[in-house]
Amino acid sequence: MSPDVPQATSHIHPSHPSGWIVRCAPLVPQGARVLDLAAGGGRHARFLLERGAKLTCVDRDVSLLADLAGQAEIIAADLEDGQPWPLAGRQFDAVVVVNYLFRPLFPALLDAVAPGGVLIYETYAAGNERYGRPRNPEHLLRPGELLSLVANRLQVAVYEAGTDYRPAGPRVLQRICAVAGEAPADLP
Repeated sequence: MSPDVPQATSHIHPSHPSGWIVRCAPLVPQGARVLDLAAGGGRHARFLLERGAKLTCVDRDVSLLADLAGQAEIIAADLEDGQPWPLAGRQFDAVVVVNYLFRPLFPALLDAVAPGGVLIYETYAAGNERYGRPRNPEHLLRPGELLSLVANRLQVAVYEAGTDYRPAGPRVLQRICAVAGEAPADLP
């Protein structure tokens, strides 16, 4: 993984989008309906809004998204409290998830990808415990887990797994960009 890919180093909300989201953004057409799950401070929502997307942002704490009211649909939901999935029956042209893992949501996330849509996912993986947080195995993807997640459902456009060496310190990540349809041949 490239050392120049910008990433968050803690739960502080960075302002720049993940390099992975920037790299995969060409697969999100202007006007696309986009779900930013666990949107945090809204760095990806803001980036995708600038690209003409129609955003739905979901997070437990939406206070950092208040300035997006009127530009995006903001949904406050604790996704881990046993409540029903707040977007049942809805589909999106893109589903974006960064630095969040709650395995019981995987089926709902896959169902939320519309035909021809894209799943763009990046989060910490096993081995990251050597470098810092998160360390809990429940918050770390197992080897190849994102590939297994999309198997027989989506076509993988790009997948990366390994240690991302960055200025703030290394992190072990998995990243996937997968489409509900034929994978494009031109994603860098």
